[in-house]
Amino acid sequence: MGESTPETHVIDFRAAEQLLAARDPRGAVKLLDSVIAVHPENTAARLLRARAFFASAQLRSAELEFQLVLEREPDNAFAHFALARTYERQARPGHATRHFRLAAALDPKPEYVAAARFEGDAE
Repeated sequence: MGESTPETHVIDFRAAEQLLAARDPRGAVKLLDSVIAVHPENTAARLLRARAFFASAQLRSAELEFQLVLEREPDNAFAHFALARTYERQARPGHATRHFRLAAALDPKPEYVAAARFEGDAE
């Protein structure tokens, strides 16, 4: 195997994006594991790996990775939205609603606002 350089990490990151787009999330995770091993602080790589975990139905791993991203970037609306989707798939609606609402509060994109279900609260 070749030597690991910053350039190879960028190449691996871009290749992982392509694999995820091509519906090979497990392949993307494998590439991102090596990038994150060398650059654990790289939030973009962690967010991409979280998306790949989600796409491959590794929901607990996705949850942990999205949470780590949010520890570093608490105002990341996409990470809140994706974590909410993860909770939704785990049948944890209370957790999901909280993060859908945080996503909508941070970025009022129509899909975030719709998922937050602000209107009609009977709680």
